Amino acid sequence: MNKFQSLDITKFLPHRAPFLMVDHVISIDDEHVTTSFEIKEDCIFIDEDMQFNEVGLIENAAQTCSSIVGKSYFEEDDLEGEGTKLIGFISAIKKVTIFATPCIGDIIISNANLKSRFDTDHYSICTLACTIATSNKELLSCELNLFIQETPKN
Repeated sequence: MNKFQSLDITKFLPHRAPFLMVDHVISIDDEHVTTSFEIKEDCIFIDEDMQFNEVGLIENAAQTCSSIVGKSYFEEDDLEGEGTKLIGFISAIKKVTIFATPCIGDIIISNANLKSRFDTDHYSICTLACTIATSNKELLSCELNLFIQETPKN
């Protein structure tokens, strides 16, 4: 296991089960992230054909992308601590191409790259490009705008 897989991805994302669509961080830095997600039978984005649907792919892309920005709200030594609370949402889908959908049991690998970013003291607006694939085929290619905001500390 690499050092990133031991990171708790929920420190970087506001999502929780059953809406969390990222299992592991394979690698992450200030401009790139690679994640993995195993498609399980109880996933909320499984359709009647037992496929992980298009909405699930887009949500996985958004969560993968937002982890780059979410990471920047943490100090390196805080990655194991309680963490900062964040909220975020897709502010625009600039383009998306879906080539196929994965099946239950497939592990999807998502790669995202930061294209641009605007920061204030409490929020970030960014544009990211993302691709998702299984071991043998490309599933999705997209470009998203995200809004990420730190929530006030109590």
